[in-house]
Amino acid sequence: MSYLPAERRYSAMTYRRAGRSGVQLPAVSLGLWHNFGDVDSSENARQMLLRAFDLGIMHFDLANNYGPPPGSAESTFGRVLQGDLAPYRDELLISTKAGYTMWPGPHGDWGSRKSLLSSLDASLKRLGLEYVDIFYHHRPDPNTPLEETMSALDAAVRSGRALYVGLSNYSAEQTRRAAALLQDLGTPLLIHQPKYSMYERWIEGGLLETLAEVGAGCIAFSPLAQGRLTDRYLKGIPGDSRAASGPGFLRPEHITDSLLAGTARLNALAHERGQTLAQMALSWVLRTPGVTSALIGASRVSQIEDAAGALAGAAFSQGELEIIEGVLREHPGI
Repeated sequence: MSYLPAERRYSAMTYRRAGRSGVQLPAVSLGLWHNFGDVDSSENARQMLLRAFDLGIMHFDLANNYGPPPGSAESTFGRVLQGDLAPYRDELLISTKAGYTMWPGPHGDWGSRKSLLSSLDASLKRLGLEYVDIFYHHRPDPNTPLEETMSALDAAVRSGRALYVGLSNYSAEQTRRAAALLQDLGTPLLIHQPKYSMYERWIEGGLLETLAEVGAGCIAFSPLAQGRLTDRYLKGIPGDSRAASGPGFLRPEHITDSLLAGTARLNALAHERGQTLAQMALSWVLRTPGVTSALIGASRVSQIEDAAGALAGAAFSQGELEIIEGVLREHPGI
């Protein structure tokens, strides 16, 4: 049976402008970092993507190395796009990135013109697209002149392979320099994608101010601290959880007694607000001036539905923010 999206898919979602651009992102966007590779259920991936679109989440974020294996998340998305979402391509904002290891040899990662444009061409083939909406440099390259990297991003736009460009994991000063170079080239920086959550707040130390100065947006990845800002681990480490699934960024030793104690206190506050802990954590990220969107990951449809429900939450009172700050001081994250 062919897919028909919800007619009122844009009625409940909130959209925010990325910096001073004309681009509007949903307050909650979906990233395909995990659970969309060849090792995962293709039907579950399809159901998550379609349900997200039904909820007004029309921004899907990828990277060349997402999987596993690397590249397979783009292939998965490409199949769903061609099979279900192709008629709605003009409604979608699709992004991908390059900068981490993708193939052997000296140009398989980092930020040379050769690496970035070759990677983008391969991404477009896997996605089955002529262009992506946003092309990111995934991380700063200490050994390639920033001028070369930014000229490659500019070339991606001028060649029609991307509409806009972004940066990820750049410091405030690196972002300022990159934005100036891009402005001179005539391809303004659209957006920055940093890690940001209650447990990871480095962007409050200058990056947000820099983005405001240069007119760029901010889409926060890992707003739930890879599941640590949910109730998933309050009763132990589930066998199907990210912490239990083998080598990765989140491991069992990260789920400490202190972390669990703080999570329980935050969970209680969330319930007082009529939210799940995940919803409150997303609301907290989105209350930050300058944050355009919170980029979630998901392993099941219900997690996407829960995340979208965060937008119905009330604004934080000063007392609630003070409680959160107190918990974070006593029980800091990793």
